[in-house]
Amino acid sequence: MTEAVEEFSEEEELYEHHRIVVDKGQSLLRIDRFLMDRLPNATRTKIQAAIDVASVHVNDKPTKASYKIKPLDVITVSLPHPPRDTDIQPENIPLTIVFEDDELLVLNKLAGMVVHPAHGNWDGTLVNALVYHFQNLPTSRNGTIRPGLVHRIDKDTSGLMVIAKTEYAMTHLARQFFEHTIERTYNALVWGIPNPSDGTITGYIGRSVRDRKVQTIYDDETKGKWAVTHYKTLEELRYVALVQCNLETGRTHQIRAHMKHIGHPLFNDAMYGGDRILRGNPVGSYKSFVDNAFKLLPRQALHAKSLGFTHPRTQQWLQFDSDLPDDFQSALDKWRKLLAGNN
Repeated sequence: MTEAVEEFSEEEELYEHHRIVVDKGQSLLRIDRFLMDRLPNATRTKIQAAIDVASVHVNDKPTKASYKIKPLDVITVSLPHPPRDTDIQPENIPLTIVFEDDELLVLNKLAGMVVHPAHGNWDGTLVNALVYHFQNLPTSRNGTIRPGLVHRIDKDTSGLMVIAKTEYAMTHLARQFFEHTIERTYNALVWGIPNPSDGTITGYIGRSVRDRKVQTIYDDETKGKWAVTHYKTLEELRYVALVQCNLETGRTHQIRAHMKHIGHPLFNDAMYGGDRILRGNPVGSYKSFVDNAFKLLPRQALHAKSLGFTHPRTQQWLQFDSDLPDDFQSALDKWRKLLAGNN
């Protein structure tokens, strides 16, 4: 039932993506030689192979190895990761478990923890912790080892996740994700005040042609996967707002891309442009205030706050809620004090 676990992006894990803007003073140079100097561990053969399969673009168009780069050219490259041993090393990393029985567990993931091993993050992940603390977790998904995982959240997003402890639970939970019957509520701090205050964001989410690490919204079904986010403004704080987002689908970076799409990037979301002052005059004491708020919350302001689903065995509805983590709460309180005139 591979289609059921829709939140994983295989392409993201199989390829490394680069975006390079050529310097103004760069002299004319063949692109394959240029990339050999700019990309770590990239041989000429590897670069040539990427060019041959149109994985190297200059200014959004496939290029040839003989092309000579020019100042301010924008180069994007997708290179396959080298194969790696699939053995996962157990690591004694503490977990915050809020519920556990024989079939599953619900945990509260800390911001900064990668969910599963991938290029650049082979250890220190949630999966490394799970295989240390639990035995015989179900692992198969398209031949990929992902002990217990039926969904994931981004590295710098905190909050609730459900983990399957048996094959039956994994299959049952995966089906609930696929049928969109699992309830997931996130809290996000966004730039600006959404208008209307409540609404639904839809569109086809796919990788940006300009930056393969970023998701963007298309109106063409051939360019992405259908995604639906319902949002509700919980609190207006002049320049930012606390928003509740309910996921109907679960696409990569869905909330981050959707909120950017409607003009309200998440506070301090560097990948989607929220790590700079987008509301208010960026000078003086206000600039210092925002810089300090960025330091309090050095990541995108997103927390998986609640999670509800049907228990695979008992068929009972389980509902869980979590508090905002300290960094998120501190930044939120700082904005509240600013609005009250006491920052």
